[in-house]
Amino acid sequence: MSKNLLVINSSPLSEGSKSRALTDTFAKEWRLKNTEVSIVERDLSKTELGHLDEPTIGAFYTPEDQLNDDQKKRVALSNTLVDELIKADTIIIGAPMHNFSIPSTLKSYIDLVARVGKTFSYTEKGPKGLLKGKKAYVLTATGGDYRDGSPASGMNFVDPYLRTVLGFLGISDVEFISAINSAKSDEGLSQAQELLKQTIAA
Repeated sequence: MSKNLLVINSSPLSEGSKSRALTDTFAKEWRLKNTEVSIVERDLSKTELGHLDEPTIGAFYTPEDQLNDDQKKRVALSNTLVDELIKADTIIIGAPMHNFSIPSTLKSYIDLVARVGKTFSYTEKGPKGLLKGKKAYVLTATGGDYRDGSPASGMNFVDPYLRTVLGFLGISDVEFISAINSAKSDEGLSQAQELLKQTIAA
């Protein structure tokens, strides 16, 4: 079992969040199985991510030894977030569905960690992900049932987007576990938590 766990929460709710309940369950069960695990928690609702602007994009494409003071400040958070990803063996992403997609904070996070030369590179054969050898669990919470095979599955832009972007960064081993119908009851949450426990125990 990997010893470096990165837990990313993107729900804006501090209380009553189903996705946070899932990430909490995962971290607890993971720690029970491996007492020596190192867990880094990144709460996106408490991180001032902002949105990409022209000066920041320019700083991303400036060699590190040529960055001015303003550019160094602009890339500092991105560098920290990238370092957390690189050091992690296993990545947990808590992602509630917001209007059929991911929370805006999670999109801003992705924009800050998708860095050429750090998490992916360009080659003669096209882009190449640099975060290989990692396992990711995406723990989602949805108001209804948007799983494959459900009538509303075509409205689910959470799973395909995150699978695509993680794969682009080199993380192809991705497992999704969802608390479905969260707007109706806690049954979906309980089922997802039980599945998490079984998955970790396996």
